[in-house]
Amino acid sequence: MKRSILIKEGHIVNRGRIIEGDILVRNGRIEKIDQNINAHADIELSAAGKYVLPGIIDDQVHFREPGMTHKADLFSEPRAAVAGGVTSFMEMPNTSPPALTQELLEEKYQAASRKSLANYSFFMGAGNDNLEEVLKTDSSRVCGIKIFMGSSTGNMLVDNRKTLEGLFSKVPMLMATHCEDEATIRKNAELFREKYGEQVPIECHPLIRSAEGCLLSSSLAVELARKYGSRLHILHLSTRDELDLFRNDIPLAEKRITSELCVHHLYFNSNDYAWAGTRIKCNPAIKGEEHQSALLPALLDNRLDIIATDHAPHTWDEKQQSYFKAPSGLPLVQHALNVMLEFYHRGQISLERIIEKMCHAPAICFQIDGRGYLDEGCWADLSIVDMEKKWTVAKDNIFYKCGWSPLEGREFTGKVETTLVNGHVAFQQGQFFDEFMGQRLAFIREN
Repeated sequence: MKRSILIKEGHIVNRGRIIEGDILVRNGRIEKIDQNINAHADIELSAAGKYVLPGIIDDQVHFREPGMTHKADLFSEPRAAVAGGVTSFMEMPNTSPPALTQELLEEKYQAASRKSLANYSFFMGAGNDNLEEVLKTDSSRVCGIKIFMGSSTGNMLVDNRKTLEGLFSKVPMLMATHCEDEATIRKNAELFREKYGEQVPIECHPLIRSAEGCLLSSSLAVELARKYGSRLHILHLSTRDELDLFRNDIPLAEKRITSELCVHHLYFNSNDYAWAGTRIKCNPAIKGEEHQSALLPALLDNRLDIIATDHAPHTWDEKQQSYFKAPSGLPLVQHALNVMLEFYHRGQISLERIIEKMCHAPAICFQIDGRGYLDEGCWADLSIVDMEKKWTVAKDNIFYKCGWSPLEGREFTGKVETTLVNGHVAFQQGQFFDEFMGQRLAFIREN
């Protein structure tokens, strides 16, 4: 039985407002929010001078289980997520084996039910020959279908137009796409191999995985979605060139085509390869300042809908290899809120908009039942944050299994002190409490 919790005197950030008040939690849910609640609770937490935020929902992570658990797993990475105020995640299917059947997909859910401190959902993978399996997916229990329209693991590259037409015309639920044109990437890679051999400098990465390749692929996805009325969600937008594909003249709940922005494309640009090297190699690539500078305005004017991480850990040794051998991906889920708070402290985005894009928007976009808000009746997923606490990312406070971060040595202002998941204190002052595991996310959808 979960204990009741009374959070006192917090600055509560929810639905575009910040109010001072108390939150009473019973049976895993928010029972009452008021300015002064006088009620008995098993646990009382003071949030005086601090901010109470809804639990962040990260709609794109790679937690590597099954098959690559030397990098990460469904025990370690959800803990890192919770330490950063992320209470729910949606994990990608390019594991080993990839989640291309309903049976393999369900095995991931079963593993998470035993191991994950955070709430969870898993994308069903679309391959070249598994349309029948894809169509069996239960949209009330699975976040979406993932289509890799660019390089991926195993049999998951889908860039044949006929195969894509089949998916876009027949899949009724949300389809999330990785959009990079494979032919463009391969052509560019060969050109740079001819010039440098196997020792291609990391600075060439955004030229190989170019803005042109991103635009070609995302334009195709949008074209197909419009043709068939599909529910399309394009992941990790990284270029200014793609921004005109998205609307900002209607509410998010009415959009059929939505978009995601990842924190590393906001935080880094191509100048950072000089010091970070392959540590910030990712797909799509971190690109030039002209692209970076266009992303935050597009987020603020609602062409870009959601902030996520694409958390994708690899071991330190794997990342130290030469350009073509070093795998793509950054570990980020623990530090996404801190990255966004840096923009907040610079005066570039309000706290209310951060919460909108990291909490409310994923709940709306994926139609998640009972999460993403600090509302009475919702699940008590939340964090208490000391907004003025200064701290530095270092080995001894990184919870990723891979043990490193591209943000090491960076000082941030704002620190998660306590995180509740389903009304359970899962993290407090650097310690984890795993008497209760996270829950499988549920979705309220018409199809």
